[in-house]
Amino acid sequence: MNDAPKKLNPIIQMIVVLYPVTMFAIGAVLNFYVLELSAVVPALPSEQSIAALTFAALVLLVNHTWLMTSTELTRGRYRMHATPEAWAASEDTPEGVSQAGLDEVQRRYNAHRNTTENVVYFAFLALLLAFTSPSINAVYAWVIGFAIARIAYTAAYLAGSDAMRGLCMSASLISLYGMASYVLMSILL
Repeated sequence: MNDAPKKLNPIIQMIVVLYPVTMFAIGAVLNFYVLELSAVVPALPSEQSIAALTFAALVLLVNHTWLMTSTELTRGRYRMHATPEAWAASEDTPEGVSQAGLDEVQRRYNAHRNTTENVVYFAFLALLLAFTSPSINAVYAWVIGFAIARIAYTAAYLAGSDAMRGLCMSASLISLYGMASYVLMSILL
């Protein structure tokens, strides 16, 4: 068996490398031409910014609850347990779990992990954005846009729709890069 890595197609490699650059560029262009970019003015967040952050936090909490609940229901449906103690207390064995069960729980773990990784950057960037007196349109576009894209990402991931999952991932990345580029560009003005 040959475990040597295969050479990546150069076109695919170029797409993978240019993808984050493209997402950043889309966010920056939208900031500059659509979302009323202005010079940074450090200040407490506006009421509208706090409302947008609150709405996004609630949507992301619903998303987390959905993933958490879906994972537990899937474990129950396939008679899987989360800890060695739970396995020992049951009549089930890890060896008795079907491949379909393992795949479905892994799908949920992956969706949860990906969402958590992205929410860490979102929280930092959204708060940073809110404290720089951004246009409210930028706050709504990036903060609320991210939350909606993430819940749609979860729906697509759990449904097994790769095309929709990719589209939602791109939308959430544009939101992250949009926030980052807004702050950077407003500092440079």
